[in-house]
Amino acid sequence: MVLDRGCEIARHARPGGAGGAPGGEREPAAPEGTPTPAAPILVVDDDPAILATIEEILDLEGYPVVTAGNGADALALVERVRPALVLLDMRMPVLDGWGFAREVRARGLDVPILVMTAAQNAQRWAAEIGADGYVAKPFDLFELLDAVGRLRRPPDE
Repeated sequence: MVLDRGCEIARHARPGGAGGAPGGEREPAAPEGTPTPAAPILVVDDDPAILATIEEILDLEGYPVVTAGNGADALALVERVRPALVLLDMRMPVLDGWGFAREVRARGLDVPILVMTAAQNAQRWAAEIGADGYVAKPFDLFELLDAVGRLRRPPDE
C-alpha cells in the first residue's frame, strides 16, 4: 500500500499483523509479553489528512501517537512528552522542519527524527538537519513502519 494525500487505510495494516480481528476486536500489534512503549511517536505535518492517516496506521500497530500541524506546536510537545521518535514534514507554516530540528538540537533535546517529505531531495534534506532517516512521500506503508521500528527509541532510554 502506498500512502498519498487523502488515501484510505486498510484495516489490516500488515499481513498477519495488527488490524481488525473477527468480532471487531483488534489483534495485538506486538508479540505477547512485549512492553508497550511509554513515549509516543510525534507526527508533524501541516496536512490534516496525512496526520490522521499516519496516526491511525501507527495506532493500529500499537504505537501511542501525538500530532502537531507545525514545527512550533511540535516543539512544545517535544519538551512536554519526550517522544520516542519524531516523523517530520519539512515544508510547514509557522516553523518548518529545518527550524524545528535546529531548535530541538539547540535545546539539547535528543530525539530521533525521521523526515517525511514529497520533495525529490528528501535524503539531502534529512542530512541537512542531521535526521536519523527519511521516507519520501508518497511512501509505502511497510517502508514507513519498518523505519519507525528501526528508529523508535526504546522505552527504557
